Amino acid sequence: MSGLSARVRTRLGALELDCELAAPAGAVTCLMGPSGAGKTTLLRCLAGLHRAAEAVVGVDGALWQDDRAGLFLPPHRRRVGYVLQQPALFPHLSVAGNLQYARRRAGGGPAADPTRIVESLELGELLGRSPAGLSGGERQRVAIARALLAAPALLLLDEPLAALDLAAAGAILERVRRLAGELAVPVVWVTHAPWEAARAGDRLVWMEAGRVVASGGVGELLSRLDVGRTLGDEAGSAVEGRLLRHDEAHHLSVLASAWGELWVRRLDGEPGDPVRVHVRARDVSVALEEGPPTSILNVLRLEVLELTEIAPGEVLVRLGRTSRDPAPALLATVTSRSRDLLGLSPGLPVWARVKSVSLLRGA
Repeated sequence: MSGLSARVRTRLGALELDCELAAPAGAVTCLMGPSGAGKTTLLRCLAGLHRAAEAVVGVDGALWQDDRAGLFLPPHRRRVGYVLQQPALFPHLSVAGNLQYARRRAGGGPAADPTRIVESLELGELLGRSPAGLSGGERQRVAIARALLAAPALLLLDEPLAALDLAAAGAILERVRRLAGELAVPVVWVTHAPWEAARAGDRLVWMEAGRVVASGGVGELLSRLDVGRTLGDEAGSAVEGRLLRHDEAHHLSVLASAWGELWVRRLDGEPGDPVRVHVRARDVSVALEEGPPTSILNVLRLEVLELTEIAPGEVLVRLGRTSRDPAPALLATVTSRSRDLLGLSPGLPVWARVKSVSLLRGA
C-alpha cells in the first residue's frame, strides 16, 4: 500500500500499546479515542521519538523500523513532519526564515512548491513578520507549511487545532486536507473533536486502552453507539452528500444526502461539489408525526435502528432509513422520559428534525 503501514508494541507506564495502523497516501487518517488511549504515544513511536519494544514501520515501501531485524532509523533520518498543539517556531527567525529553514532541511523526497504552500495556507502577508506577533491560527498555519516544505513522507498532527476557535480551525482543516491530496502525503491526525474528524478525515481509527478497536469510514464509525457513548455530549454523525443549490436570499445551501435534501448555512462551492456536514446528536429531535411546519427546516422520515442509555436519564438513538440500509446513521440524544413517552424501540418509524444552523460545514 502507498502510504504508512505500522505495527507497534510498547509499554509506557500503565499503558500497553499494541496496535496496527495503515494510512493511505494523500488521505487524512484521524485517530480518536478517550484520553489515555495511546494516540500520542503511537505518533511518537512512528516518528522514532519513543523506542517501541517491538515495531515494524514502513512508509511508501521504505522500511524505517523492524526491531526483529535490528533496524531502527533515528528521528532525524525519518522524513516526518510533526506538528503539535503548540507549534515550536524559531522565535529569532521571521515567518519566511522559518520556511526557508525547512526547505534547507528537506532531503530525500520530492520538494513541495513553496509558492503553492504559501498560497494554500494564506501566508503571503505574514512572511516578514515575527512568530511572536502571530495569532494562534497563524502560527499553526506556519508550522504546517514548515512541516510540508521539509518534504515529509509522513505528516503527523497531534491536536493542532485544540487551542483555536472554530473559524480558524475550520480554515486550516480544509487546507491541510487539500494539500495532503495534492502532495500525496499520508496524514495521521490526532483529535478529540468529532467535528474535526467529520470535516477533514478520509478514514477514522478509534483507539481504546492502547488498542485499535475499530477503523473505517468517518460516517460509519461516528454513528456507532459505542463511539457515541464514549463521546457523550460531543456525539454526532458525519453526513456526506452533494451541493444542490444556493438560496442566496436566506444565506442557505441545499445538499443531497442519503436521507433526502438538507438545508444548511451557506456553503462555498458549486452545485455538484461533494460536501460533508457534522450533525451533533444533541441537535436532533425525534417525533412520531411529521406535524405542521416549524422553524426547523430539516424533517427526515427515518426508523429507529437501536438505542442505548449513555448516562442517567439520557439515551442515544441511532436512526436510519432501514436496518438494511448501508448509509451511515443519524444519532439523536433524548431523555429516557422521552424514550418511554414515545415508545422508542428498534423498527419504529419516526421523524427526525435537525436545525440548519446546527449543521457544521465539512469537506
